[in-house]
Amino acid sequence: MNFKLIFNIAIHLLKARLKQTIVAAVGVTFGIAMFIALVSFMNGLNDLLDGLMLNRTAHVRLYNEIKPTLKQPIELSEKYKNSTNFISSIKPKDRGKAIYNSQAIINYLKQDNRIIDVAPKINVPVFFNSGTIEISGVINGIDVLPEEKLFKISDYVIEGKVADLIQNNSIIIGKGLADKMLLAVGNMIKVTSAKGNLASLKIVGISQFGIAEYDNTMSYTSLATAQKLLGESTNYVTDIQVKLFDITTAPSVAVEFQNKFEIDAIDYQTANSQFETGSTVRSIISYAVGVVLLIVAGFGIYNILNMMIFEKMDSIAILKATGFSGNDVKWIFILLALIIGLVGGVFGLIFGFVFSSIIDVIPFETASLPTIKTYPINFNPLFYVIGIVFALLTTIIAGLFPALKASKIDPVEIIRGK
Repeated sequence: MNFKLIFNIAIHLLKARLKQTIVAAVGVTFGIAMFIALVSFMNGLNDLLDGLMLNRTAHVRLYNEIKPTLKQPIELSEKYKNSTNFISSIKPKDRGKAIYNSQAIINYLKQDNRIIDVAPKINVPVFFNSGTIEISGVINGIDVLPEEKLFKISDYVIEGKVADLIQNNSIIIGKGLADKMLLAVGNMIKVTSAKGNLASLKIVGISQFGIAEYDNTMSYTSLATAQKLLGESTNYVTDIQVKLFDITTAPSVAVEFQNKFEIDAIDYQTANSQFETGSTVRSIISYAVGVVLLIVAGFGIYNILNMMIFEKMDSIAILKATGFSGNDVKWIFILLALIIGLVGGVFGLIFGFVFSSIIDVIPFETASLPTIKTYPINFNPLFYVIGIVFALLTTIIAGLFPALKASKIDPVEIIRGK
């Protein structure tokens, strides 16, 4: 088989049907460009939302959960332990929110090579006082430097600095709470804990997460200030937040730590299972739309090559009469499809990159996402590889059936009919 000659014949046939060839190539170009733009945007959006979720969520969280005792006293009785016991009105066990021996656990975790760092935390339910008005909320007592390292809370602080929390009796409040109470950086705010302890804290910053529940209720202070507000000792901690180098190991690590330290542990996947499902669905939709666009372009190529065969019956008959085999004719039409797919695919990648770049600079400013200025785009090279491979695959399949039809044409019947 003389591939050079077959290639030249394929080019000649393309030139003879130049307009239809261009239309087929444009169809592939449009399909690939839209596929690239759509997948890049959808994955950029997923990366943005995943980043927002992961920035706020520990990979593994250690805490004491309120729950009933697994073994009731009757099950410890020699008389009834082997019986079927029906117990009602079981009360949860008061284990306290504090993690026992928290400092030793933190020191142990910091020596683990799988862990980036550990950030202790205290959740303090409080009332923010404005005259006679009490607004319920939560203050997160944090170890400022590890918290900033792991969760980048400075990205959501629109006024003031996170480092100022190191000062005693300071607080960063949410924008919703600041707007309700007409407070600004530098003002004092009175806080009452659930135990009735009263404190006056200086506002050193205002945060905005873009989630109303967070912005209206969530505030930050230092670990020492939170412990003082609760009247607890310096080793009082309610949560230990862990971030791992390999995020995929979080479920197994959570189980390991739960068994080792005999406290409750939850991994980020379990805590955000609905969020993970949403990201997966968005990705499936984007790939599905892109595939449909390419399949539609493939039907266009199929129709054009099919029409070309009917119009070039004489040429095919002459080729076969002069010594070209059916396999040679088949490869001519497969090459036609490949050329259309390759040219259309390359231009599709170029236009897809251009469209993605345009989307990437379109302003996108919203109060709910203060750190985001433009629409998110993911320029992953894998999307471009998938695009060109699928373009070639679609065009080969679209060209294969007309090519097989052309290879079976009997030159004697064509010439005799003429």
